Amino acid sequence: MTATSRTHIVNKYADDVKQAIEGETASLRVLSLQIHGKPELGYEEVFAHKILTDYLETKGFKVTRHAYDIATAFVAEYESPAATAAAAAGQKVKAVGYCSEYDALPGIGHACGHNLIAIAGVASALGVKAVLEKHNLVGRVRLIGTPAEETTGGKIPLIERGAFDGLDACMMTHPAPADIVYNTVLSVGGVFVEYFGKASHASASPWEGVNALDAMVTAYNSIGLLRQQTAPTSRVHGIITNGGQAANIIPEYAAGKIMFRATNVDDHKKLRGNVMRILNAAAESSGCTVKITEEMEYKPVPHNELLASRYTAYTEDLGVKYIPRAMQEAAPSGSTDMGNVAHYVPGIHPVYNIVSLDGEISTEVSNHSIMFTEQAKTEVAHKATLRSAKGLALTGVDVLVEEGFSEAVKDDFEKRVPKEGVDSAVQRLKVFSTANAGGCGCH
Repeated sequence: MTATSRTHIVNKYADDVKQAIEGETASLRVLSLQIHGKPELGYEEVFAHKILTDYLETKGFKVTRHAYDIATAFVAEYESPAATAAAAAGQKVKAVGYCSEYDALPGIGHACGHNLIAIAGVASALGVKAVLEKHNLVGRVRLIGTPAEETTGGKIPLIERGAFDGLDACMMTHPAPADIVYNTVLSVGGVFVEYFGKASHASASPWEGVNALDAMVTAYNSIGLLRQQTAPTSRVHGIITNGGQAANIIPEYAAGKIMFRATNVDDHKKLRGNVMRILNAAAESSGCTVKITEEMEYKPVPHNELLASRYTAYTEDLGVKYIPRAMQEAAPSGSTDMGNVAHYVPGIHPVYNIVSLDGEISTEVSNHSIMFTEQAKTEVAHKATLRSAKGLALTGVDVLVEEGFSEAVKDDFEKRVPKEGVDSAVQRLKVFSTANAGGCGCH
């Protein structure tokens, strides 16, 4: 692979990757539409799990269903004969990974386009496998089927149980209304808070009661006041899920869900601490007891510079038009458990435009909307998905076969990821205050 200009990379295996993915266009389209037509919530993706694993098995991958004791997770891996021989001789064999997601949202189906993420991961793995197989190069490619991204994060237990061990890099791509590589993907923490008080008649003897709703309202309002002392790059939001059963009864139980987000680990920890103090103080001030259940903890995504720049170059060659990096970084975004993966092994999480193949950013079709659900089954969305997958596959091939590239990727990872724990949002505010772009609105 040779860099011939700032954005153009020559990859001698490019035709093999493109042909492998384009040759499966029709079958991948069928998979995508099948998953789109039968949306399943997190950890309930039984249908998607079956059709994806069945398909991958027919394409020559070694498939592990219900991987790591997670019913709807899977691992599909291909190892070249040369890699098998090298491993037997005690040599290191490089491996690149991809993630597929396939869970849907309640009520609006695949409004985040996970039917497309599912086939993007498959297509990327097919492209790398074709190169390894045709040329018998030393290397492995692993596709990891990761459930429940929209809820509690299936990648987190998969990390803990070893699904990402041994990978030199892991990548995925996400549909959006814009093409963005350097999106600032936030961390997110989610808690379910319950307050327990004492019921009494609201008119005859209110002084006998302990009002759990008062605690919940105090917490909700205090979080609203906290925003004044929260960095502009951070977010905190929530809802009250239970405020009592009748207006003439002092509520003995109230509950809510609170989420908090930040651009880096340090700010996330600070915001989490503030939220926890508020939730506990609300109980103390009202005389209630409190139970706090932490439901999710996604880390921000530290984009690997080497992987990101290589993916950018390949996708630009395929026709993608990107806005300036500062505008990409300023685009509003959500959160994903891919951040946890990218803190474990080098990774990237670009987003790609499923509304336009010419780079026009949509302000009408946003993630988590019914319009996005409809867009996720269009031919334009399918073409955009395979274009992004080609970029990921070509980047993955470089990880496996280009001399020195995986080592440089690892070096960038080791330098970058620890800094996520000490960077403050103040250092990032200049970008956010001087640049503006249409956001991907994903996750």
